[in-house]
Amino acid sequence: MKDETARRVVHTAAFGNPGPRQEGTADVAYVSGELYRISAGGHRLMTDQPGSAGGGDLAPTPVELFVTSLAACMAYYAGRYLHRHGKTRDGLRVETAYAMAEDRPARVARVTMRVVVPADLTERQREVLLSVVHHCTVHNSLLRPPKIEIELA
Repeated sequence: MKDETARRVVHTAAFGNPGPRQEGTADVAYVSGELYRISAGGHRLMTDQPGSAGGGDLAPTPVELFVTSLAACMAYYAGRYLHRHGKTRDGLRVETAYAMAEDRPARVARVTMRVVVPADLTERQREVLLSVVHHCTVHNSLLRPPKIEIELA
């Protein structure tokens, strides 16, 4: 019982209390060439393709956005952990590398993440922080993929 209570305390300290459920919408609209405008949560950004794929290389590709959304989510979770424990977030970053599958269907086959954190963490804090980033929402969504429904309008 004592170990279970300690585990719950560590879990709450690391992950915090779950917030309200979020639902949302996004819209992706054609602009020109291979350039598309993304509207999500009141924000706008673009996605494009490199010149070798017919685009103008004016914005990240959808695959780059996919990989960086995972990195951004992990950075956010790491940052929350550091803040809760009185540590600086200065210098915090997540470096990523990815490789596409060589077979079909086209997909990302491998993603490598390197979380760069302040040097003043104890070994135990580093272990907990690693556990925290493994539980970010985007990572969880990849481990337990959502049901995807596609229809034509």
